Amino acid sequence: MLIRRIRRNAERTALAAAALATVLALQCGTATATATAAPVQPSGPSRSAPVGDRDQAARQVRITEGRVAEAGRGGSILYPGVTSCLTVTVRLRDGGLVGAHASLFQVPGAYRSDRILPALRRRVGERRVSAVEVRGAVGAWDPSYLTRAIESYGPGEEVPYPTGPDSDGIARAVAQALGEPSAKVTVQDLPDGDITVR
Repeated sequence: MLIRRIRRNAERTALAAAALATVLALQCGTATATATAAPVQPSGPSRSAPVGDRDQAARQVRITEGRVAEAGRGGSILYPGVTSCLTVTVRLRDGGLVGAHASLFQVPGAYRSDRILPALRRRVGERRVSAVEVRGAVGAWDPSYLTRAIESYGPGEEVPYPTGPDSDGIARAVAQALGEPSAKVTVQDLPDGDITVR
């Protein structure tokens, strides 16, 4: 078990480094992304609830890259290893949380960045929303990545890259995709690490 965990962390670190190099090259204008770009994987240790808080740990939902899930009333969501990702958490009026962990590059078997918000909207369904919180690497994201994934660009097509954080543009893109007013959406740029929403 320990050896498997060490191998998994080493693989994640290598993939995160490759993805970071690609993002930096895109931001500097020295390269363009292709469909073969390495997916971003979480890196670093994941922290769980303290040992004495077993009830909270039982109600904590872990959402990895490219996934959508929900926590019931009183629960929390853990987004592990957020480095170049965005997390989108929908706060329901009944106290529940529905979340999505959007990745710059598609993780095999998971949602691409342009398909994750429609999946989140389907998961929320007709339930009433009180707020939407976007957190993570805001500066690494062009708002268009939420409607057209980096992988969807073909040879010779120029991939847009952010020149700085565009919180307003991301808020508008998220609001439109979820069918919610922009006033309900907040965006916060956070340093690398795990993000827990309660």
